[in-house]
Amino acid sequence: MKENWYAVYTKPRWEKKVADLLSLHSIQNYCPLNRVVRQWSDRKKVVYEPLFNSYVFVKVTEKQLPALKRLDGILHYVTWQDKPAIIRESEITIIRHFLREYSDVKLKAADLNINDPVRVTSGPLMEKQGTVVAVKNQTVRVALPSLGCMLYVELNKTCLEPVAA
Repeated sequence: MKENWYAVYTKPRWEKKVADLLSLHSIQNYCPLNRVVRQWSDRKKVVYEPLFNSYVFVKVTEKQLPALKRLDGILHYVTWQDKPAIIRESEITIIRHFLREYSDVKLKAADLNINDPVRVTSGPLMEKQGTVVAVKNQTVRVALPSLGCMLYVELNKTCLEPVAA
């Protein structure tokens, strides 16, 4: 069976410990660390903090995933539509290169609001632009102008990107 990258959810502030434990068990893993300069009253110090709180990436087969939950510090693995979520190798590579080039990286969730202009990034409507009409949990209803009428579609937030107004 083919090995893929998956994300495991850890106990809070256990990312480095889990990565070390996985390495001890010879399981390929990646805990992206962000180089940050911290200021104390008497000094500055460079520290390495996990980029994604409570997440570590592992490269295993799907059959090995349930056994990972027995390791101390791992609570469960990330799923998508009731299946283990596979992370593409290219995404792991991009994170590695990005963290090699930049330090003190900040993550910010892209929130979508009603009337925001958006572009569809995947699927049959890829590259179409529209306007957010409604937001529900992980789905967004988007109005797409087409043939002189409005076509409304519900899409997952991950399939959309904000467009500069």
